[in-house]
Amino acid sequence: MTVPGGHRQQQRGRPRALITEPVRPKVPLRRLLRVASVACGIQFGWALQLSLLTPYVQELGIPHAWSSIIWLCGPLSGLLVQPLVGHLSDRSTNRFGRRRPYIVAGATSIIIAVLIIGFSADIGGLLGDGADLRPRAVGTFVVGFWLLDVANNMTQGPCRALLADLTEKDPRRTRVANAYFSLFMAVGNVLGFATGAYSGWFRIFWFTMTSSCSVNCANLKSAFLIDIIFIAITTYISITAAQELPLSSSSRSSHISEEMAEITHAEEAFLWELFGTFRYLSWSIWIILFVTALTWIGWFPFLLFDTDWMGREIYGGKPNEGQNYTNGVRMGAFGLMLNSVVLGITSVLMEKLCKKWGAGFVWGLSNILMSLCFISMLILSGVVKNMDFLGHDLPPSGVVIAALIVFAVLGIPLAITYSVPYALISTRIESLGLGQGLSMGVLNLAIVIPQVIVSLGSGPWDQLFGGGNSPSLAVAAVAAFASGLVAILAIRRSSADKSRVHT
Repeated sequence: MTVPGGHRQQQRGRPRALITEPVRPKVPLRRLLRVASVACGIQFGWALQLSLLTPYVQELGIPHAWSSIIWLCGPLSGLLVQPLVGHLSDRSTNRFGRRRPYIVAGATSIIIAVLIIGFSADIGGLLGDGADLRPRAVGTFVVGFWLLDVANNMTQGPCRALLADLTEKDPRRTRVANAYFSLFMAVGNVLGFATGAYSGWFRIFWFTMTSSCSVNCANLKSAFLIDIIFIAITTYISITAAQELPLSSSSRSSHISEEMAEITHAEEAFLWELFGTFRYLSWSIWIILFVTALTWIGWFPFLLFDTDWMGREIYGGKPNEGQNYTNGVRMGAFGLMLNSVVLGITSVLMEKLCKKWGAGFVWGLSNILMSLCFISMLILSGVVKNMDFLGHDLPPSGVVIAALIVFAVLGIPLAITYSVPYALISTRIESLGLGQGLSMGVLNLAIVIPQVIVSLGSGPWDQLFGGGNSPSLAVAAVAAFASGLVAILAIRRSSADKSRVHT
């Protein structure tokens, strides 16, 4: 972190804000609601990615043990792209604002990425792929998939930072804004998972079926074409509602101009600045980062293999072998849609829950609930293994209903994960003098590093115990339970929260 020597003692070892924003009145909550709507379009595509792409990449020919490696770019790009974009947007003097140009650029990149993914089989066919071996389609898919991960990370950081900018230092408004964001994520999830669960899109978008693209491929392609419409509409609503004030020369004094010159020389040391931030973090922030890391060690195996788990371990199918696997994937997408409905309801109630019990307690309790759900999934997998329907019939309806209930209940802790950590960090990190973009980047490190570990280790770890998804889910259950205990015991309520309970 670059801090002028003459001011280091004055700041008591902490960096001061490099740029100050123009003073403005509080943004109405209804405008925050519109700004947060971009999460709907982003999450629509993310829902399709979560529900359809792990099964689809296996249908293209990549083994289950290596399918998690495809997801490695997500955390890697999050490790670099999101903090870098946050860092640059904190200092941007673009006339359209600090965050909005990056949001538009990210949304445009998402559109390009989903087009590449949707048409990967067709591109592979044009480049010479055969019916059985499709390396060119796989390569095209991986390029689009990784670009989509980069674009998602490029977009979500500035979206969160924009909300933090607009709510400024008000803890309650920050939680409300993040609850809005979580609510729109839930809406996007519902629409995305419902789209992924429907198997008849190829009849509506008849032109998506080609000699290289079968029914499942055509459904995926159609779903991503719908995603393009959603991301365009929600991005427009969000950026027009923000009315972000640019950091113009009239709003900056001469000493800020000197600091901007200093920043120009510091850009090359960005990663050092990001990691150097850690020395200034308080113990309470370290606890939040630790709980966040454990939480995502819990979540990522589920997010990687949720529909694959339903297709393999509940429906007893395998990719490209009969209809059981495909039926299970569709049912898994339906379960994720139910998950998103519960997520949306929880988002509406979240402010009251945090106000009554404290954000740390609510977060910890939800993580313990997440652990119990993963244990339930392990029990269901064990029950199904002792049945004789595998490979030639559908599973008993009671088993499917139980699996759907588990998916739905997981919407409660997922809503907390999507909102509470961001609100806790943004309100506690103000005293460090960091921009909100860089503060989101710091939190993002606690998310992506566990994801890298899971991406690299989950496939080989599952294979070590004979394949399937149960070994990774067992690790997820332990991590979720541990994170819940730490959150309950170590995250204290802020003074602002306590005062609100008694008023």
